[in-house]
Amino acid sequence: MDIEQTTWTAPGGWQPAAGQPLGGAAQLVLLFGSRELLDQAQCWNEARGRYPGARVVGCSTAGEIAGTRVLDDSVVATAVAFAHTQVRVGRVSLSEFGCSEEAGRALARSLEPAGLVHVLVLSDGLHVNGTELVKGLSEQLPHGVAATGGLSGDGSRFERTLVGVDGDVAEGIVVAVGFYGPRLRVGYGSLGGWDPFGPERVITRSRGNVLFEMDGRSALQLYKRYLGEHAAELPASGLLFPLSLRTPDGEAPVVRTILAVDEAEQSLTFAGDVPEGAIARLMKANFERLIDGATGAARTSGDGIRGGTAQLALLISCVGRKLILKQRTEEEVESVRDVLGGGPVLAGFYSYGEISPFSASTRCELHNQTMTVTTFFEAE
Repeated sequence: MDIEQTTWTAPGGWQPAAGQPLGGAAQLVLLFGSRELLDQAQCWNEARGRYPGARVVGCSTAGEIAGTRVLDDSVVATAVAFAHTQVRVGRVSLSEFGCSEEAGRALARSLEPAGLVHVLVLSDGLHVNGTELVKGLSEQLPHGVAATGGLSGDGSRFERTLVGVDGDVAEGIVVAVGFYGPRLRVGYGSLGGWDPFGPERVITRSRGNVLFEMDGRSALQLYKRYLGEHAAELPASGLLFPLSLRTPDGEAPVVRTILAVDEAEQSLTFAGDVPEGAIARLMKANFERLIDGATGAARTSGDGIRGGTAQLALLISCVGRKLILKQRTEEEVESVRDVLGGGPVLAGFYSYGEISPFSASTRCELHNQTMTVTTFFEAE
């Protein structure tokens, strides 16, 4: 596996690549950038021109990861040339389906199942129910094939998110990259690091990913009470106070982030399902535990490649973590480097949701406020 990473910024244009120029040998280019830049044809055309044999797949972000740097208002292109692995790409538009679960099923069916090893998913971040998408996708994927990825971002604005393939970029798109070949090993891990506070509450009225009531009271009013002066900045300030959900039967809790607020309905829309009967609790940041979460995710992911040494690591972390960590944001990326060593190229983005199993022994889930690390190693 050979990898080349280039970065575009307004002051410097495209910066020199790390590694050997791949040109036509590249099969896949991951393109992550700000919404304004990804909405222009130029960056797509330049990536396709530089790597004429590659599929160019990407999304808008809430921050781009290149090595141990976290950038804004940039484009990061990571080109990969595999020695023994093939890549295929599927694409669906959410508007063509009645729900996100149907879209997930169709996306999985768009990939040939024979020889499929792993699936990378990049999804619209605002018009999708991530829980339903992952459920539909998982139902249709072959047994033992996991999916990782994330929901595209738009900084902290929550206005428009974009996903594209080969320059065809739009809202409401979900893309799956299928990796094929027995020599590819993929590891993954996802951890958070937030502390719960306040009492546990039962979700008493919800619809899919829309929350109306907890303990029979307006969920929006409860949130505003806890947020205090931050309530005026909803939904963006909700990133600082995610919701932890667990089911009464004791499954591992998942974290949900607010995407939208409806004052008329007194409702909160989350990135994934908030089912009635689930037990919810607000969470707040713990700086050291956020960094520890990134470290743990990297360790679990690295262990998952079964003795191989990671060559590429894809990091997808939540925008809420970035807003909390601020000038310390690069510390969580550096912690991944500390675990995986200097070998792998690090690429990724800050998202509106992360897709991954917690570990190899658990099912695929939509997460919020986690750092998700996917590692790739191709055996000779």
